[in-house]
Amino acid sequence: ALCFGRLRFHPKALMFKSQASGKIDQFGSADICETHWMRASRGYQLVVITNSNAVTKFVGLEEKNKDQIKRFIREYYDATFIEKEPFVKGWNWGSVDFAGPLMVFHNDGKPLFEVPLPDVSTATVNKNEVTVEFHQEDDTDMSLVEMRFYVPNVTNDSEDVPADNFHKSVMKYADVIKATGDVIVKFEQVLLQTPRGRYDVDMYPSFLRLHGKSYDYKIPYTTMIRMFLLPHNDQRSVYFVISTDPPIRQGQTRYPHLVIQFIKDDWSDLTLELDEETIATKYEGKLQKEMAGPTYETFSKVMKFVVGQKIFVPGNFVSSTGSQAIACSHKANSGFLYPLEKGFMYVVKPPVHIRFDEVSSVNFSRVASGVGQSRSFDLEIETNTGANYIFASIEKKEYSKLFDFLKSKKIRIQNTKGGDDTFADDFGDGPSASDNEMPDHYLEKMKKEGEQRDSNDD
Repeated sequence: ALCFGRLRFHPKALMFKSQASGKIDQFGSADICETHWMRASRGYQLVVITNSNAVTKFVGLEEKNKDQIKRFIREYYDATFIEKEPFVKGWNWGSVDFAGPLMVFHNDGKPLFEVPLPDVSTATVNKNEVTVEFHQEDDTDMSLVEMRFYVPNVTNDSEDVPADNFHKSVMKYADVIKATGDVIVKFEQVLLQTPRGRYDVDMYPSFLRLHGKSYDYKIPYTTMIRMFLLPHNDQRSVYFVISTDPPIRQGQTRYPHLVIQFIKDDWSDLTLELDEETIATKYEGKLQKEMAGPTYETFSKVMKFVVGQKIFVPGNFVSSTGSQAIACSHKANSGFLYPLEKGFMYVVKPPVHIRFDEVSSVNFSRVASGVGQSRSFDLEIETNTGANYIFASIEKKEYSKLFDFLKSKKIRIQNTKGGDDTFADDFGDGPSASDNEMPDHYLEKMKKEGEQRDSNDD
């Protein structure tokens, strides 16, 4: 599926930042071995092939940038730059070449289409027909899931079957997830808040397997873009959040965040199914074969080094109650909002992660209105894409803490009530208010209406 974002050419790396998730894919200059330039449905496309046989396409480039990109790639990446002219007669037959991880279907020496074989989930052969299936894309309403190729026999040699050779060439680079090898470690009956249920968690060398009563999931480590360890306000439990791109799917429901809840007092004694050589070389000696400690700590440590991702924890923010989260509600569900160093994380249902670099502005507004003071307020967050998130029923005493935090992060704050009055004045916390003097909102309203009438008469 197409993922909109920004492509940056740097002498040391080629980087792409996703607009939706903020995930950065980076290709080192020494890792890029070949590039293709060809016209696509949207402008032009640049195909990048790395030494590890990964194939990535960037679509939507302009023709005027071709020469500049060509010079840059040849100068800094020491990679070949091949220009291709597509075959546009609409024929559905031709020849197939396997150029490493790329299957090229061409006619008259011109490519009709290219298939990155790492996108293939499996392939089957039935006589002269080969069926190729692709990984399902959860980010789009429609995606290509299957292609069928008829491979005729050109000779009478019973041992040399073209369809079998075609199938072997496809499967050589297909990304087939198999539960091969030993499980590194297993955690039994782990409580997941999203998707809700208890699952046995098996950690394999390349993916995480969740086994529940009704559903099983296999989550490759390469799809895990962020991990969070967040303490609960009750100080008795901890949330471990895994953000995935693409999200896992349960029926028609997508889960971009897995929320695991651990009890702090739970203890685990683990034996990792790894030899000492693997621990020393692959994991740089940062894991131990025998591990013991609170379950959330051992789980976090194994995940950190097996996945190879940093685990984000709360920073300097402290609420009025001394915790690192703010109790609030989102979409009629109560939960906790964690102001982190680079974004907001809300748990439990539905989990929401908002990066600071995608925040356009934040607004403070009161939940209650009319006579009397509001004891709570709403935090409204608007992103650069126009999406709005409302976190309601935040206690009034959290306002100053949250305001100072947002100000320190240089996030634009605007009051939904408008005007030059501060939000503290709306709460009655300004210098003119006291605990014994309650503001008369009806009187203030009548005064403003009188002033407007006087100005109109003038």
